[in-house]
Amino acid sequence: MYAEERQQEIVRLARAGGRVDVATLADTFQVTAETIRRDLTILERAGVLRRVHGGAIPVERIGFEPAVAARDSVLIEEKERIAKAALADVPDEGAIILDAGTTTARLAHMLPGDRELTIVVNSPVIATILGTRANLNVLILGGRLRGRTLATVDDWALRPLADLYVDVAFVGTNGCSVERGLTTPDPAEAAVKRAMIGAARRTVVLADHTKIGNDYLARFGSLSDIDALVTDTGADGELVADLEAEGLRVIRA
Repeated sequence: MYAEERQQEIVRLARAGGRVDVATLADTFQVTAETIRRDLTILERAGVLRRVHGGAIPVERIGFEPAVAARDSVLIEEKERIAKAALADVPDEGAIILDAGTTTARLAHMLPGDRELTIVVNSPVIATILGTRANLNVLILGGRLRGRTLATVDDWALRPLADLYVDVAFVGTNGCSVERGLTTPDPAEAAVKRAMIGAARRTVVLADHTKIGNDYLARFGSLSDIDALVTDTGADGELVADLEAEGLRVIRA
């Protein structure tokens, strides 16, 4: 394979998976890690990838947000494991927040049937999953519905959160890094996530490994604002160590 062909394939893999790492690419193409690093440097100079610790992400990720249907069809097993691990933080009784998202939706499916809980959601999809369960009291936040993520945002969602206080907020994120904390592409969604954190005694972030080390447009929290991060075993060990060095509890499912 010529270098140009390999580089085109690297870009395709980055766009499909949201991230590529040096070690995996070197193994895939049977070349040295140094060769892959040179490829990534060339692609970064060409403006199609951005180098991050241990690999690269497509430049679209800084401002581009896949639709919920596209996100729901990738990393299915990883999201299932993350949701299952997050069950340990669900209280025996009380109230929780479930943020809109494909991983939090899997947690919604897994919530135990023997616990009396009040669930605050900003997702009609998650509200539908939970609405018929007799042991759950479901409160849905109003507001403008973002078509890309099917999350409610803006003032009608923010006002109720200002007067709520729950045991645990389970929040999704597009990016999680030591440098920028928690980030997402849309400022309106960032505002709702920030309010969710403020309305909870504890906050648990659910994020698959492609989110770790990435940064997006709108910041909604620092690492000190959250009590735990639940990710999967695909998360880069050095990035996880950096997060843990900041005092964050990281669970890899």
